[in-house]
Amino acid sequence: MATVHEKGMKVAERVERTWATISVLIIVFLAGMAAFAGIHQATMPQRTVETVDPTTLHLQGEFIESNLGSAVESDGSVTVRAVGQQYSFSPPCLVVPAGTPITFRATSADVVHGLLVQGTNINTMLVPGYVSVLQASFPSPGEHLMPCQEFCSVGHEGMWGKVKVIDKQEFLAEVADKRRLSCAL
Repeated sequence: MATVHEKGMKVAERVERTWATISVLIIVFLAGMAAFAGIHQATMPQRTVETVDPTTLHLQGEFIESNLGSAVESDGSVTVRAVGQQYSFSPPCLVVPAGTPITFRATSADVVHGLLVQGTNINTMLVPGYVSVLQASFPSPGEHLMPCQEFCSVGHEGMWGKVKVIDKQEFLAEVADKRRLSCAL
């Protein structure tokens, strides 16, 4: 006949085995989810991939110097075009209106750069030959730093830009005078 102590040991053993099994199943489930998400992301590219010739960026097409900065589209949204290049963003300061849908279109002229607007969820890589497109909106006026967060070479630490968010009416008044807006650092 089993003693109370032996019965308690069997119960404890059964509980521990159950929890160990549950723990292993949770780990296997989480690892499976991570693998599925990684494989799914790798096999499901963006809906559209836009390419551009990085050797002629400033000479022709969408990213010529006169087309960089902020512009109001016919639907009232704002499109911002920028280029990352060693060791600067062009333009170095972007002006955008508060409370307005904004589309960022950016690319790189030379190596991989990172476009990060601090205090927001804007964070993407700028890869030569490809156009990165992000949708954003800034709720209120203010300034946000825009560092390159991808190591691009020895001058990387000095690659900073700025996003200046201004009142929508002020933005519309300024854009009425110019086709494209940017600000000086």
